[in-house]
Amino acid sequence: MAAAAASERKRQREGDEVPSTAAMWAGEAQYVYMSIADALKAAGARVCLFAAVSEIGAAFQSRGTDFTLTLRIADQSRTTGISVTFFANNTALLPRVKSSGDVISLHNVVITMHCGELFVTFDKKSSSFALFEGKASTELRPYQTSIKYQESKQDDEILTNMRMWLAYHPPGLKDFELQLRSVKSDSTFDLVCKVLHVCQASTSEWIFYVWDGTDAPATEFQTFLMHTAPLHLEETPLPREVLCTLPCIGTVLRIFSNKFSKEILQLQRNIYWARFCNITCKQEFGIWKGTLLASSRIRLLSNEDGSVVERLKMYGSRLTTQVHRQPMASLHKASDITDVEFNRAGYTTLMESLTNEQVTHKFKTLVRVVSAYPCEGSDLHSLLTGNHCLRLTLEDPTARIHAYVHKDDGVRFFGGFLTAAALTRKMNRLLGVPEPEEADEDTSLARSPPWIWCCLKSYRVDKYDPWGSRRYRIFGTEIRD
Repeated sequence: MAAAAASERKRQREGDEVPSTAAMWAGEAQYVYMSIADALKAAGARVCLFAAVSEIGAAFQSRGTDFTLTLRIADQSRTTGISVTFFANNTALLPRVKSSGDVISLHNVVITMHCGELFVTFDKKSSSFALFEGKASTELRPYQTSIKYQESKQDDEILTNMRMWLAYHPPGLKDFELQLRSVKSDSTFDLVCKVLHVCQASTSEWIFYVWDGTDAPATEFQTFLMHTAPLHLEETPLPREVLCTLPCIGTVLRIFSNKFSKEILQLQRNIYWARFCNITCKQEFGIWKGTLLASSRIRLLSNEDGSVVERLKMYGSRLTTQVHRQPMASLHKASDITDVEFNRAGYTTLMESLTNEQVTHKFKTLVRVVSAYPCEGSDLHSLLTGNHCLRLTLEDPTARIHAYVHKDDGVRFFGGFLTAAALTRKMNRLLGVPEPEEADEDTSLARSPPWIWCCLKSYRVDKYDPWGSRRYRIFGTEIRD
């Protein structure tokens, strides 16, 4: 009996589960679960926790031979949460959380302090875990357990209570979670998106190309009535082999960061969805640009995460009809400004054309004319009679390109040989420039170009460099009176 008691005391010191007498007779272990707030008062102790997963990290190889993963968990006592660090011999033994908001049960983990900060450490030798779905409608059985995990009778009751709490208090700042179609300038928000590409712009700057299947809002442009300067395209266009991996529907947003993040190594694999927390957006030359702040964080998401599933479902429904593939901002603003030759042709996005396997092709698209050069009536008049050409900058939610109107197509484009005043009036309609009587000549105005249908064809300038010398030309398109 003395030897048995000594053995039991040794098990308690090592942090193994301590079954009650009744539980031993029933063949079940009992665990005393603590709230996170109470557990943090017991630094150095081994505790058992039942909490919701609020953030999911990436698996990395530690400095030794182990693999490590960090989750952030929260409960009613500490909604801000606490980090839990796991160690295992291989990644298959680490938690594979389906979705933020799922529930995790932790047995015999250690409350550790490092550099004045408390966190939870999972000991691969004595700790164990189980993962449950966070939705109340799902079964109570775990979808993943570690080898040593043992259930107890109170697990079902605690899980049910946790799910009830989660129904009204989902982890993360859902109130600040936006889709690309809802972004606003200079506001901070969370963005759930797929990271399509990551590149290093300079020694201190990284660019994330992200997408969620929706279109960023159409921007307005500040301009003077008599000066509509041409806008720039993307300063650092992607190589064609990368461009062809991007979706052809929906905006691809660039998010800039001036600091290295350990998640970058995972996101470069082009398979992850992520939550970009506390980022901001602004417009530069009419193009949306995201920025990571000092307080921003990147959290990897599973493809089974509720927010990811919701976005993929929305994108799938968008692909079912031609109308919903069109720019979201144009759906209730049907354009009647132009007539096109390919009236029965289907709709093609600019990105679909840019990634087309044929260098030269023709298509019909729905775009905005965001700038023109030249744009004055006198210069446009000489275009119709000389050898010059008009350069328009066209955009849709997927891309921005330059397209040219040559002399042969210019007469049809403007509807005949018109006066300088008539040409200016038509060009102003394309550019969304207000009528002169609406403001003084030197007043800075906001213009919002309308959506127009037009026919485009691509061509090459250099047969030895067909892709690098590809250009676009407008044809079969006429501006109505």
